[in-house]
Amino acid sequence: MFEEAQYLAPVTRRADGSIEVELSRSHPGFADPVYRERRNRIAELALRHVPGEPIPAVEYTPEEHEVWRIVSAELAVAHRELAVAEYLHGCERLALPKDRIPQLEEVSDWLEPLTGFRYLPAAGLVELREFYGTLADSLFHSTQYIRHHSVPLYTPEPDVVHEVIGHANALASDRFAALYRLAGEAARRVETREALEFVSKVFWFTLEFGVMAEGGELKAYGAGILSSYGEIREFRQMDIRPLDLAAMGTTTYDITHYQDVLFRAESMAHLEDVVGAFWATCDDDAIARLALPVS
Repeated sequence: MFEEAQYLAPVTRRADGSIEVELSRSHPGFADPVYRERRNRIAELALRHVPGEPIPAVEYTPEEHEVWRIVSAELAVAHRELAVAEYLHGCERLALPKDRIPQLEEVSDWLEPLTGFRYLPAAGLVELREFYGTLADSLFHSTQYIRHHSVPLYTPEPDVVHEVIGHANALASDRFAALYRLAGEAARRVETREALEFVSKVFWFTLEFGVMAEGGELKAYGAGILSSYGEIREFRQMDIRPLDLAAMGTTTYDITHYQDVLFRAESMAHLEDVVGAFWATCDDDAIARLALPVS
């Protein structure tokens, strides 16, 4: 229901120099001054981070850890039934804590020996080329806040549940980590904004909202599905289409609703052969040809 690097709450600096995260009126935490101040302070921690230094730790509250515990437990049940085997392999390797929110520095320390990936803290918006391009360096921009406690199984924006349960478990898999890096290399290689957006849409319909045939069933591997309590129970009812680069790179989507169009890979090898090979070789000319309307 969201796209990193584009749909995070805006972060601004007030006249007195303090940081404010601008939540919409429909946000569950809009009317909660305590939550809003927490968001401001967590964003400020990310803004103060110096690349190469440890990520500043967030002092999460017992209430926030309880949200993680609830969501983690519910998603774990759904994953056993509905996630692809390669993602579950990453879950086993990473072994995230179930009773507390892990610090991003901890997640980095666990991930790096497995696949080389580390996290970078994001206060809010990360420019599109920066967000995707740093994947080539095995770096993943991540928020640190968690959703509002009043609705633990819902978030209108990517929070630490999405960034860590959704993405870090995938990044703990060598095969998925390789795909993330290839996406980053493609984002750096292309020159035009149109080509970059095409690359990002392919990422959206695969590593964010991808599904795959496995064992005679439809399973999910996209982080956006695997981190959403509601969406993971609904994705099999959507319009499922064959994996198609041109379609994925040109299909529009609505971030405010469940994704009603999904693209199915026939296997992990199929995903690597089609999407991985595209990211490994694409350039502006190749993307322009793919994006041409069918006559």
